Amino acid sequence: MIEIKNLTKIYGDIIAVDDLSFTVNDNEVLGFLGPNGAGKSTTMNIITGYLPATSGDVLVDGIDISKNPMEVRRKIGYLPEQPPVYMDMRVREYLDFCAGIKGIPAKDIKKSVEKAMSLLKITDVQKRLIKNLSKGYRQRVGFAQAILADPKVLILDEPTVGLDPNQTLEVRNVIRSLKKDRTIIFSSHILQEVSAVCERVVIIDKGKIKAIDTPWNLAHNMDKHCVYSLKIEGDKEKAYDLLKGVNGVRQVYNVTELDARTNQFKIDVSDERVRKSVLKKLLESEFELVEFSEEKTSLEDVFVSLTGKKK
Repeated sequence: MIEIKNLTKIYGDIIAVDDLSFTVNDNEVLGFLGPNGAGKSTTMNIITGYLPATSGDVLVDGIDISKNPMEVRRKIGYLPEQPPVYMDMRVREYLDFCAGIKGIPAKDIKKSVEKAMSLLKITDVQKRLIKNLSKGYRQRVGFAQAILADPKVLILDEPTVGLDPNQTLEVRNVIRSLKKDRTIIFSSHILQEVSAVCERVVIIDKGKIKAIDTPWNLAHNMDKHCVYSLKIEGDKEKAYDLLKGVNGVRQVYNVTELDARTNQFKIDVSDERVRKSVLKKLLESEFELVEFSEEKTSLEDVFVSLTGKKK
């Protein structure tokens, strides 16, 4: 459904997107991940026709966006990170307005708007001014705008920002229901959301692709990647330095103070054999090891390993 070939976007001396190439299949939910400034939003803005590319090609349903941008836009529903809502309009009024802009026939507008409101559970606030809604409800109004006209492609940039856990779960279920006959690109900083909803993941950093695979494969097929959790009694800083100094320990992170004397560490090691070196060092030291366990590698661990950054 979507083909991106050698996509590049340059602002002066800054390369925001650097020769990206990937595809998104029909009826697939693709997670698009990267730290702040990685080029995610720029890429999404190019796919939607909001920004022109410096070079490269974007094809949506076989149509080149540079040659026929209006035809591509008719196939896309877009929710940017900041919902494009008019604060002085009422919810129903705004969605009617958006339906008209999207070219929905007048006889079908009522049905389309009511369907979108029902899916996003905003029917009960349809008469309220958008400026009087909570941030979470505004996000849902923006999402409803995106699915009007039943687009073949949905581009969702941080769709669960500002939502409480129950609302987030509802949006997750909406995304699952929509993928039956749509292709979805879903960007989020909440990696658990991506793992729960997306079938494949693209991770980018500094405008370049770092990985493309399923969340499961990324978590289980990292070359010689092991993560261990340790609870250690003793001085936190000294324990950190000891762990960091063991040969083969690539990273020490997620330090949690459990009480005045006990801290929990996670270590990312190059090989499972490093475990013996860590245990030997601790046994020879002043510290008491309270607990040692292997962690299942999560998408967050993969993200940190590939980009060197927490979300």
